[in-house]
Amino acid sequence: MSPTIDTARIRRENLRWLIILTLNNARPIGAFEGPVLSVAQSEYPDATPLELRREMDYLHGRELVRLDKQPCGRWFAELTRIGVDLAEYTIACEPGIARPARYW
Repeated sequence: MSPTIDTARIRRENLRWLIILTLNNARPIGAFEGPVLSVAQSEYPDATPLELRREMDYLHGRELVRLDKQPCGRWFAELTRIGVDLAEYTIACEPGIARPARYW
């Protein structure tokens, strides 16, 4: 029996890594969800704002991303110190984020 591939999990974890990379490139200012969604849709054209918010909220719960959920409905995100360390490969990556292995 061959193992089944959980494509939904792979997508979630890759999307989380894309969010971290995007916010790392947006440092030190951070970014609203719109540009982050554009990056996500370059990899996953069918990515939705709800899907992006779900993964941003997950990263917020892990204290990798700081979220400002504004009253007008827009979300603003920036990496925390731990998120920057994760993006720069200076700390170990726990399960749940598809960070590639360091190759340098």
